[in-house]
Amino acid sequence: MTTETSTPYSKQASKKTARIAGMLYLCVGIFGGFAQGLVAPKIYAAGDAVATTANVVANSELVRLGVVADLANQVFFISLALVLYGLLKHVQPGVARAMLALVAVAVAIGSLNAVFLFQGLQVATGASYLTTWGPAGINAMVMLLVEMNHYGLLIAQIFFGLWLAPLGILAYKSGLFPKALAGVLILGTICYLIDVLAAFLVPDIGRIVHGYVVIPCAIAEISMVLYLLIVGVRTPNKSAPAIA
Repeated sequence: MTTETSTPYSKQASKKTARIAGMLYLCVGIFGGFAQGLVAPKIYAAGDAVATTANVVANSELVRLGVVADLANQVFFISLALVLYGLLKHVQPGVARAMLALVAVAVAIGSLNAVFLFQGLQVATGASYLTTWGPAGINAMVMLLVEMNHYGLLIAQIFFGLWLAPLGILAYKSGLFPKALAGVLILGTICYLIDVLAAFLVPDIGRIVHGYVVIPCAIAEISMVLYLLIVGVRTPNKSAPAIA
C-alpha cells in the first residue's frame, strides 16, 4: 500500500526539505559574499605587490575572518548539494549525481584556495619570513599567494557555475519548480562560464563584461533561494509516480 508520506512527492516532507535547502543556500550567499565579495577585493591590488602586501597587513583580522567565512561557505555549499540531492535524486539519478560531483569539486578547490590567502597573511606578518627574504621578497611572495587565491577563485567558479545546469534540469523535470526558474538556472551556468573564459582569454574585455554577465547569475541564484525559502516546492502532481 502506498501513502502520501512514502513518496518522493510528499508535499509536507518536500517543502520542509526545500526550506532547509533555502536556508543553506542563503548561508552560502552570505558567507561566500563576505569572503569573496568583500574581503578579496579589499586585499588584492592587481599588478601592485607593495599595495597588496600593505592591504594584507592593514586588514589582517579581516583576512582571518574571510578565510574562516570561506571555509564555512564550503561546508554550507556541500550540505546544500546533499539536501538538494535527497530532494531531487528520484527525478534523474544520474543528473543528480553529476550535480553532487560538480559541487564536491568546487568545494575541494575552494577549500584549498583559502589556504593561499591565509598563507599570504602568514608571510606578510611573520618576522621569520622578513628576516629570510627581506621586504622585496615578502612583497613578491604575498602577491604570488594572493594571486593564486584570486585565480583559484575563478577556477572554482567553473564548477560553481556548472552545478546550476544539472540543478536546472532537475528543477525542470521534477515539476516541483517553475520552468522559468529552471531556465534561468541554466542561463546562470552559461554566464558563469563566459565570465571565467573572458577573464583568462581576454582579461581586458573580461573586466569590462564582468559586471554584466554576473547579473543573470545573481538573478538565478537569488530567485532559487527565495523560491526555496518562501514557496518550498510546488504542490505535487497527483498523477506523479509513487514509490511504495
